[in-house]
Amino acid sequence: MQESTSIAPRSIENAERSALVAEALRPSGDSPGRIRLRVYGQSMLPTLWPGDVVEIESCSLEDVQPGEIVLAQREGRLFLHRFAAARPPNGFLLRGDSMPGPDPRYPLEALLGRLVSRVDQGPGVSARLLRPGFHAKWSRAVGMVFCHCAVARRLALKLHSYGKPSAREIPGTKDGGDVGAL
Repeated sequence: MQESTSIAPRSIENAERSALVAEALRPSGDSPGRIRLRVYGQSMLPTLWPGDVVEIESCSLEDVQPGEIVLAQREGRLFLHRFAAARPPNGFLLRGDSMPGPDPRYPLEALLGRLVSRVDQGPGVSARLLRPGFHAKWSRAVGMVFCHCAVARRLALKLHSYGKPSAREIPGTKDGGDVGAL
């Protein structure tokens, strides 16, 4: 099974980066917090691919509909998955498009924001897949193929990587290192 789509690379700095992202998403005055992040991991295939840059806007649990892609924080890590259901008073459920089951329950305060756009315009899935509805269900169906067929997932990742810049070619990265917040 693949790992979840995390926003920051695995390291001791995850908790610090996660806290900085949470702070950046706090609303200031009348405007919501916004931040751009680079996606890592494969749990949201085919909707989001490793290396995609996304824009996240702060929101409350009441503002989120099932099927929307949201950012949540747990154990010092960030997760970008589809909102499955609210479970008041003690939390909510998320699920990656190519994951076999939902994530463990998140506490209410773990919700940081929702995905509002994919910033990079490279090859990939239509922006319609970022919203709930038929396209999200289609993405979930293809994601289940990727979940249960490693060969299909590896092939899709290989094909998708053609024409994408490597980490060394992306401004703001050093020595091909990983980038969380941009």
